[in-house]
Amino acid sequence: MNLNTTTGETIAVSEEAFAREFNEALVHQVVTAYLAAGRAGTKAQKTRSDVRGGGRKPWRQKGTGRARAGTIRSPLWRTGGVTFAARPRSFEQKVNRKMYRGAMQCIFSELLRSDRVLIVDDFEVSEPRTKFAVAKLSEIGLEKGLIVVDELTENAYLSLRNIPNVDIVEAKSCDPVSLVSADKVVLTVGALKQIEEALA
Repeated sequence: MNLNTTTGETIAVSEEAFAREFNEALVHQVVTAYLAAGRAGTKAQKTRSDVRGGGRKPWRQKGTGRARAGTIRSPLWRTGGVTFAARPRSFEQKVNRKMYRGAMQCIFSELLRSDRVLIVDDFEVSEPRTKFAVAKLSEIGLEKGLIVVDELTENAYLSLRNIPNVDIVEAKSCDPVSLVSADKVVLTVGALKQIEEALA
């Protein structure tokens, strides 16, 4: 299939990577797995065995008129342990390479079908100045979205970091969550070729 750049040039790309039928279930699974992998999972609480103290039976079993008790660190008591205490855990979900590649193909294909992709020759900023980046964005007609480049330069990063609702990443660091949530995706020709190689 052929894609047109903002300058009117035509680029031939693989249909396997950019013309795949959308698979909502697959994309949902990969996006969920990506978000789950970002969770810290470091929450920890103490059970009755972890709380300090409580080794001695507070009073004898019978004859006091009070309910029987074996430890002052029971979850029923104030200052006791937690009944179902949280433990450090990993929220990671297994997603194999074929599934991830398929989901990315679906996402890029859907972005192209819904006219949310702009292809530019490059995204170079001569100096690390925000106003230069703003001028470049207005030139290509982007107010908010994601810019994907083949190689991220320091000037481009410094120029764009203060602009709200605009992010810039390298093609190799592109993730499904950023793509799905972006209003528009700007791809440089170099980034497009890198993505095609990775997904074809």
